[in-house]
Amino acid sequence: MVRLHQRLLLLLLGLAGSPAAVAYAEDQEDIAPYKMLRSLQFVQDSVVLGDHSAAEMQRFMLGTIDQRLRTIDPSVFDDDRNVDAALIYAMSGGNPETLEYLVARDVNGHFDNRISDVLRKYLSGKGLLVAKSLVETANEYRDKKIGPYLALVGGNVTIAKSPMEALKLYDQARLNAPGTIVEEAALRRSVSICVEAGMVDKGLNYSQRYVRRFLHSPYASQFADLFVKLLVNHNHEVKPDDVVGILSFMDEARQREVYLRIARAAAIAGKSDLARMAAARAQTLAGDSDNAFGALADFYGGMAAIPTDKINTAAKNIASIPDQELSSRDQALRAAAKAIAEQVLRPPDPASLTQATPPKSYSQEITSKQAAASPEAEQGEIPNPAPGPVGEAAGTPPSNVGGQQDADPSFSAFVTSSRSQLDEIDGLLNKESN
Repeated sequence: MVRLHQRLLLLLLGLAGSPAAVAYAEDQEDIAPYKMLRSLQFVQDSVVLGDHSAAEMQRFMLGTIDQRLRTIDPSVFDDDRNVDAALIYAMSGGNPETLEYLVARDVNGHFDNRISDVLRKYLSGKGLLVAKSLVETANEYRDKKIGPYLALVGGNVTIAKSPMEALKLYDQARLNAPGTIVEEAALRRSVSICVEAGMVDKGLNYSQRYVRRFLHSPYASQFADLFVKLLVNHNHEVKPDDVVGILSFMDEARQREVYLRIARAAAIAGKSDLARMAAARAQTLAGDSDNAFGALADFYGGMAAIPTDKINTAAKNIASIPDQELSSRDQALRAAAKAIAEQVLRPPDPASLTQATPPKSYSQEITSKQAAASPEAEQGEIPNPAPGPVGEAAGTPPSNVGGQQDADPSFSAFVTSSRSQLDEIDGLLNKESN
């Protein structure tokens, strides 16, 4: 059967979009819908396994099956396999109006009204209205061919209100359809739930499964974003060896890309240890700092060192990176890092370290009558205005950087993270001065 689908795929890849493709579609009158669906499933699974050239074939197959279902003799649905094929087609990116068309003409009761009703509402964007029914239906049909698809759409509907219920449905979907587009989607969305719920161990487990099976999926970039978010949001719960172990299933180019993403996100979030680790790994994979990847690794590593005692060296390193090696977003980040470094390294104003105001001249001395009338005197205190905190203006970046801050949210995030550390330094200095 697999060889049959492979031959069909090779044939149609050359036919799609050509007059021969139209002739081929017209010759499918004798092919049962469930057989055509198998070819669609083979094509879709090929896409998430890395054959991106099959994407055009997927569109062709969806159109061919749609035409076949609309022109087929209703007696074909006496075979339950064809009924399942029509339902799976609708859940696999097919035309939702075709399902409406078939159900409206189903005078023999081939389609289960419960399934068709919940699917029609789901496909029309009203899935929340039938969330409970969809979950019950998915559990009832879990061992049927439509079970994994029902579980997947059930998880999509319940994920907003009940993430844990959605996670169970995604587990059900992927376990009953391993190696398919259903498992790919279920794993990716499971990682998303773990990120939001803070389930680090489960998130890492799902991530490893995804990397091992669907590294070449066109949706792998979405997964990478989720994986980076999981690490940065919960960096204290993740061991560096776990990160290295998961990414080791990738080729070096993809490892380097993900490590750079981690380093950038961690540096912006103020997670210095994670940023330095990821930058070091990216630098190792880049080979040296003479190429763009090595320069980026150095840049993110330097940003991570801004809040540390190595700030002087870090500031010089990031300032030495040529503009052409950085994107506009990273240039804005560098401007933010330089502004923070300048404020930290700026010598404090001596006047701000004084512990009392200079004594007043004789002509400016307060009379005893005036002193007795002051609110401080009533509490036994002598008026003495306190000095302002050291580096009071440290949290304000130079005016020429403001435009970049507005242009890139990453700029604001980095400044806010670093500013909180400056505030802690100011507090300590203020205590010492008192």
